Amino acid sequence: MSIKVGTGWQTIIADLSMILFMLTASAVARQDPKAQAAPAITRATTSIPQLAPRSEPVAVWIAGEGAPPLKEWLAQQPRDPRQQVTITASYAPGAMNEALARAQALAREAGDARVVVEPGSPGLRVVISYDAPEARLARNLRSSAQTLPSKDRP
Repeated sequence: MSIKVGTGWQTIIADLSMILFMLTASAVARQDPKAQAAPAITRATTSIPQLAPRSEPVAVWIAGEGAPPLKEWLAQQPRDPRQQVTITASYAPGAMNEALARAQALAREAGDARVVVEPGSPGLRVVISYDAPEARLARNLRSSAQTLPSKDRP
């Protein structure tokens, strides 16, 4: 009985990988430098969708039994001018006005806060977070709206 060593599938895969690498390397070496520049120009002119900016949450308050009053909870949190308070009110179908009223009440307690009202599982949540630099657009728009005459405000 004779056993051949090194004639398994691993050797075949290694050989095929080496051949593929050599073919790729030779094809890249033969490319014209001008041909490589053309795709880079077309890539630069196409627009790539950007992801929504993310923020780094520091503290979360969720309305419910046992939760402290929002004003008290906010007073316990450390202050930093880079932080943004976001109030999120989620509502079931047909309950948007109620969720909006509850979010407005929390906004009066919180002071300067971003308010988001969205469909979903009903509930109120307040998040203190460090916004990514790209996320400052909403804050800047809100600040400029405060300087508009009252007739121009939404």
